[in-house]
Amino acid sequence: MIPFAPRVARRPTALVFIVALSAVACSGGNSALDAGNNGTAVTTSPAESSGNDTGVTDGAESTGADAVDAPESTVGPATTIAPIAELPPCPVDALDAADGPVKITFWHGMANELETALIDVVDGYNTSQGRVQVILQNQTAYESAIDKYIASGIDSRPDIIQLPEYIVQSFAQSETFVPMQACIDAAGFDMTPILPRVANTYLFEGIQWSMPFNVSSPVLFYNKQMYEAAGLDPDDPPVSLDDLRTVSQQLVDSGVAAHGIVLDSGRDSGGGWFFEQWFGRVGELYADNGNGRVAPATEVLFDNETGFDILTYLQEMVDSGLAVSVGDNAGGQDSFFKMIDADAPGASTIATSAAISSVVAALGSGVAPGLTTDDIGIGPMPGPSDTPAAQPGGASVWIPVGKSDEVTAAAWDFTQYLVDAQVQSTWASATGYVPVRSDAVDLDPIAALYEDDPRYRVAYDQMLAAVDSESAVVPALGPLREIRSQTADAVAATYAGGDIAQILTEAATASNTLIETYNARN
Repeated sequence: MIPFAPRVARRPTALVFIVALSAVACSGGNSALDAGNNGTAVTTSPAESSGNDTGVTDGAESTGADAVDAPESTVGPATTIAPIAELPPCPVDALDAADGPVKITFWHGMANELETALIDVVDGYNTSQGRVQVILQNQTAYESAIDKYIASGIDSRPDIIQLPEYIVQSFAQSETFVPMQACIDAAGFDMTPILPRVANTYLFEGIQWSMPFNVSSPVLFYNKQMYEAAGLDPDDPPVSLDDLRTVSQQLVDSGVAAHGIVLDSGRDSGGGWFFEQWFGRVGELYADNGNGRVAPATEVLFDNETGFDILTYLQEMVDSGLAVSVGDNAGGQDSFFKMIDADAPGASTIATSAAISSVVAALGSGVAPGLTTDDIGIGPMPGPSDTPAAQPGGASVWIPVGKSDEVTAAAWDFTQYLVDAQVQSTWASATGYVPVRSDAVDLDPIAALYEDDPRYRVAYDQMLAAVDSESAVVPALGPLREIRSQTADAVAATYAGGDIAQILTEAATASNTLIETYNARN
């Protein structure tokens, strides 16, 4: 067995591993605007919900799935917010009339290596021109930024803010933001290079509400030494769930690993985000009305055969010892520590691609004696199909209303810089995030990094899968954060040996209550 040092990462020299991974994992808390959501709506013609309704997952055997009654997809009237002309405008030319540099505050949730890279981006912008000065204000995490924004009045809100993918509906309906679409239209900004999956993530009811900036997706981290020692090709990681089971069996049978994969039940990982990802992987809707993107969702659809098969697969993997769960993995680091456990290590785990640079840096610091930076492999997130694909995660930038024309124009000017092809190339190279635009990958340093170290390109390639239904992007559900908590509890109960049909029914019932409450309030 390969030698490991289980807790050495807690030494000061390796704190980057612990803290940085905590930064790239989303933290807990409430995610939706709690009150005052009164988005104006205009009812138009009925629309059809789209998606693959087969509910069959590859790699998860359906045993008793018919015990779960899949709800019918409720297709309501197509609803669109007021025309863009009736929403707050974006005076993109107002900077021309400004007397001197316009100062704007930017709230963000980055830390450690990610914050350092963001500081470099902002410094680059501030020194590249003299009309705008961006002042960074670190809110420590997405959740604290959300909570602080909700609690703040117009005067104390930032001029631009970084927010995660799971708040699209609630913040779009809050009436507190200038729609990014207004800036795009006023400036004639070309969105063509922006990756469709990425742009569509922040599209709600026909309006581009924010601009994607830091994009991530789940990927497989695996120990290449273990793979090779077990007779597996270290450059050919599993892609489907069937492949993952086969590979895990060989790893365990060979004795090089106690478990083929380390799993968790976290809301922003294995219990919530990944569960959504697996539905999208097979083109299956997670909620009705096109995942809430054709019309406001009225119910979740995950208590069906697909959901049953996925949870059955996970339960069987843990019961057989091919997988092990580390619980909610709140800080994001427990699954990685399990990979370097001295007594019963796991050979792989699934985590956000934004952790790649932190993991590589940790290995370079000597966190795991016997492992070098080259010994960690990165593969697509294994899922219920043979075709790699992922729904974009990460965050985008939003422009709050109630600011002067000059400030709004300055925020838009900075936004354009953030998604500039060269800036995205540099940002992605420094962090492990995915460039949001296709032309950035042709520019150094990311072009050279992708060529020299293909591990960093895996997450980007997952974004290139065709966008053939609303399932290609994260569901637009007002209480999505809270719904992820329900599915996280369901996955935890699954690992504990619970009855899967009952688990799914209870999670769906609770989630539908959340949706009903949210819709009634709006």
